[in-house]
Amino acid sequence: MNEAAITLDGWYVLHDFRTMDWASWKAVPEEERKAATDEFIAYLDKLQKADDEKTGSHAFYTVVGQKADFMLMTLRPTMDELQQLEAEFNKLAIADYTTPTYSYVSVVELSNYLAKESDEDPYQNPYVRGRLYPELPRSQYVCFYPMDKKREGEDNWYMLDMDRRRELMRSHGLIGRSYAGKVKQIISGSVGFDDYEWGVTLFSDDVLQFKKLVYEMRFDEVSARYGVFGSFFVGTILQGDDRTSFFNVQ
Repeated sequence: MNEAAITLDGWYVLHDFRTMDWASWKAVPEEERKAATDEFIAYLDKLQKADDEKTGSHAFYTVVGQKADFMLMTLRPTMDELQQLEAEFNKLAIADYTTPTYSYVSVVELSNYLAKESDEDPYQNPYVRGRLYPELPRSQYVCFYPMDKKREGEDNWYMLDMDRRRELMRSHGLIGRSYAGKVKQIISGSVGFDDYEWGVTLFSDDVLQFKKLVYEMRFDEVSARYGVFGSFFVGTILQGDDRTSFFNVQ
């Protein structure tokens, strides 16, 4: 049996994608729409308190295309807290006018493929803690996609020994690091939690950097030979008054 990668696990993550029933929403009296919108904004402000106190994080984005209208990404220390927040959202008045279109459950993850050997407790390392318990950036754009490592015939990632996997991941990681300052990346593990093995969330103020990064990585062996990708979701941030404006209808 090959050696399994050791992971460090941080905050649990829920990507919640919803589509608005705009026809029904338009039929609601304006006063009721305002009350429902205000209630939802209060819910987002409650989420923000965890960001301020460094006990969690969240991001609220529109989604471009027909896969969803918006995405709410929430990070918390426990899976139970995510469940409670999801249930709380579903009980809001505005939730009656949304349809869940996709969701993804995972936990922020770092593996030992690229880690340096050390006797130090990694959970006490400030850099590692910043990666495991991230404050989500308020970048203009977001890109999310799930992915697997292939397990087919000669292209079976899990049949490679640790040294070979570490070598491949080191090369793969160099591409990601070349986009430092342009793209922030959060990798979350989902083995046993969802349909794929990892969720990848990218943040940038230049949406074209997503295309450049993902395309360049396709030529790396880790992706070209062993990568299997799910659907891609791209969106634009909603914050401040834009959150309310998104739900305004004539």
